[in-house]
Amino acid sequence: MRFFSVLVTFLLAAPMSVLAQSVAEDQLPAGFLQTVNPHMGRSKTANAGGGVLGTRSNASVLGIDTLPNWSSYFYYPGVDSNGFPQFTWQYTMVGNSPFARNDKWGDDDDWQGATTKIGAPIIPVNIDLRNADGSPRFVGGQRLYMDATQYVAPVLKSPAFAKTYYTSSEDPTQFTDAVQRAEFYHKSSDDWHTLLKPRVGTPRTMVLLRGTYSFALNKDGTCCAYVLINQNTFGNALFPAAPDDTTTPIGAAEHSGDFKTTDLGIFLFNNAYLYDTTPSNCCVLGFHSYDLEPGSAANGWREKHYVMSYASWVSPGLFGAGFSDITALSHELAETFNDPFVNNATPWWLAPNGLCQNNLETGDVIEGLSNATYPIPLNGYTYHPQK
Repeated sequence: MRFFSVLVTFLLAAPMSVLAQSVAEDQLPAGFLQTVNPHMGRSKTANAGGGVLGTRSNASVLGIDTLPNWSSYFYYPGVDSNGFPQFTWQYTMVGNSPFARNDKWGDDDDWQGATTKIGAPIIPVNIDLRNADGSPRFVGGQRLYMDATQYVAPVLKSPAFAKTYYTSSEDPTQFTDAVQRAEFYHKSSDDWHTLLKPRVGTPRTMVLLRGTYSFALNKDGTCCAYVLINQNTFGNALFPAAPDDTTTPIGAAEHSGDFKTTDLGIFLFNNAYLYDTTPSNCCVLGFHSYDLEPGSAANGWREKHYVMSYASWVSPGLFGAGFSDITALSHELAETFNDPFVNNATPWWLAPNGLCQNNLETGDVIEGLSNATYPIPLNGYTYHPQK
């Protein structure tokens, strides 16, 4: 049975029996993350790459109800996932094609040709850490509950949504748009942009039972410096199990209208990272994917592809390599722009960090390098997006 999103009632004090308990077996030291390998989620399917770019677009993917997208191709000698030679590689990206323009003015705020504006609901997901029997859990008198809503404001003010200057654009723009413009720098016009229009959705709650997570308290004993979650448990708790499921954050956001098929949904967590089998085998800080739902008569029976990214706010000092604040978010947004449906195949590539992949996971190439992030002062804070 899947866990239900709940309205948490905080108790004023924990039972005395709880206050007296010793350090729990799933409680980790605050410095534990300095010993692990932080990275973003890896795609399990083939995903696109360099070479000689084509100069035409095949328009958007047909037959699906989803966010604005365009398809094209590039040429490069390589082999596919089965080892057979391949020279032409298809890819699909978010927005409109940089190769052709359809100059059509909408209202004063929306430019419907070279610039694409995409809804980007930011949905904070709080985490309610429970005992194995589902009862509220206390450690040292502290209720184990992770509030993600506190990071919505700094994310909105970050380069992910607030505009600043980059060499790939004559005008100030958002970070992900600047990355995409750099990829097609000699192919696109000055006014070709793909911009996110953020809005804040209803906060959701993910309930986790003891045995599926580990945690670390803050130095003052409050909850929590971070939480590590079994990745299989996390996926099952985040994505709806059925079209009518409203118990999961994604399912609830879809049914409430917070998250539409035309959006790029952002599910924001507070220092919540994923591990595989054991907490020492972590940490995934974010991933991008989509929720596939059946169509209906209302949308012409087209499959619904809800494109989304999970990303955690990263508090300073938890990891090395400059990982902080929006590192995970910037990584996943850039990769979502480049591969929204996680199926852009490329020739095999070997990155300086040792990764060998055959997909268009653009952020993975520099992940883990000593200079993988770049400080950007903006709105009174220095952010650390991944380059």
